[in-house]
Amino acid sequence: MPQSLAKIYVHIVFSTKLRESWLTEKIQPELYAYMAGILKTWESPGIQIGGMPDHVHILSMLSKNHAACKVVEEVKKGSSKWIKTKGAEFKNFSWQNGYGIFSISPSHVDKVKTYIENQKEHHRRTIFMDEFRKLLKKYDIPYDERYVWD
Repeated sequence: MPQSLAKIYVHIVFSTKLRESWLTEKIQPELYAYMAGILKTWESPGIQIGGMPDHVHILSMLSKNHAACKVVEEVKKGSSKWIKTKGAEFKNFSWQNGYGIFSISPSHVDKVKTYIENQKEHHRRTIFMDEFRKLLKKYDIPYDERYVWD
């Protein structure tokens, strides 16, 4: 085949260091727009980005030309540097070391998009740690509780 063709949807989730509430409603829209710009640069356009003060969800179409770990690394690195320019209150900001990335069937893209849009409502009933554990269980990803929360 002379072409390399791919359409890979992913749901990426990561939190702030120690799940601290850095991401205020005031900064979230600008942060998500900045992250979308980074994703676009890495040929992995964001479809929906949202979250809560302590974590982010990204629905993206992953590039066929870049490794998932590199795309996530660049989003986290670039957005961390950016947020530190937003004022003295952000000078100690950082993301957690790890992340979760989950493949999404094209038939579930709208459902994941809605899930990300409704984070505020969702988190009236559950905390981030329980949400993340549920995702790991849903995708049958083995993990050691000692190393998930840094």
